Amino acid sequence: MRKATIARKTNETEIAVSINLDGTGAHAMATGVGFFDHMLDQLSRHSLIDMDISCKGDLHIDFHHTVEDVGIALGQAISQALGDKKGIRRYASADLPMDGTLTRAALDVSGRPFLVFRAEFTRDKVGEIDTELFREFFQAFAMNAGITLHIENFYADNNHHLAESMFKAVARALREAVEIDPRQADRVPSTKGTL
Repeated sequence: MRKATIARKTNETEIAVSINLDGTGAHAMATGVGFFDHMLDQLSRHSLIDMDISCKGDLHIDFHHTVEDVGIALGQAISQALGDKKGIRRYASADLPMDGTLTRAALDVSGRPFLVFRAEFTRDKVGEIDTELFREFFQAFAMNAGITLHIENFYADNNHHLAESMFKAVARALREAVEIDPRQADRVPSTKGTL
């Protein structure tokens, strides 16, 4: 069973994350940041990874610790659920159109974390969340999941669509990359024999 549960408690946040890589996209999000919950809903629904995420954070300061620490915990859960990574497809990419917005996500479940983030917001906030925090989330997620992640927005008609297209593109790529490839179900997808 490719499932994981992570509990993370610091002076700034208290987080519980449960996932099932072989789910249906069932989700329950409660971070206290409405737009962020909406984005996490998209990540779960379009990756078909069941996600239950709750966070009690120091929102009276700002949303930074909550968003970053959820990225850390979710990344750790993905890494744990993947185990030795036998049978996964490993590589995937997705171009995600959303009305007048187009964003690409490409990833490698490599064990070598890296983030390339090319997206420029024209507003400081979407809903109540600072737009600079989206990069912080994906940075924390990629580092802790052990994936190489490239996100590039080609053009955007508004900032809501830009953020949402990033989460959906990552979700679609993640779905494909962590799926079991029946042609190599018992092998690690690397000539090194390990990831």
